[in-house]
Amino acid sequence: MSEHRFELRASWSGGLDGTGHIQAGNLTTPISVPRELNGPGTGSNPEEMLLGAAATCYIITLGTLLQRAEIISLELHSHIYVEDKPTMKVNAITHHPLIIMPPHTSQDQLDKISKAAHRAEQTCMISKALRGNVNVSVEPDIRVLGT
Repeated sequence: MSEHRFELRASWSGGLDGTGHIQAGNLTTPISVPRELNGPGTGSNPEEMLLGAAATCYIITLGTLLQRAEIISLELHSHIYVEDKPTMKVNAITHHPLIIMPPHTSQDQLDKISKAAHRAEQTCMISKALRGNVNVSVEPDIRVLGT
């Protein structure tokens, strides 16, 4: 086993209405509290960043599981659900992968792809890290081109 280290640097000025900046590897972005939570909404925020981490981990894991499946395209639309009263809490993340398959795809292959869509959530390291605190679910849409 080898352990890898990733680093993020952040700066912040102000309170709830403040702004900041983060830099980690190829990611560089301003940050702020979102408008929906009474912030200025001028940069990315923890909610988007958590959703981004969960979504990128999921789609990379799914893409890896499907690498031999002859998929035509793989897209992802994800949602995060945040409660702000009585206290701030992330309740759930839902991934909606859209998987487009060629016309000759068999029902057996479609079943395997559906299982892979759910398995990706179970094996993604971010989903594992959230397990027990945040409900992460998958609602796949698997389509065969031309049908």
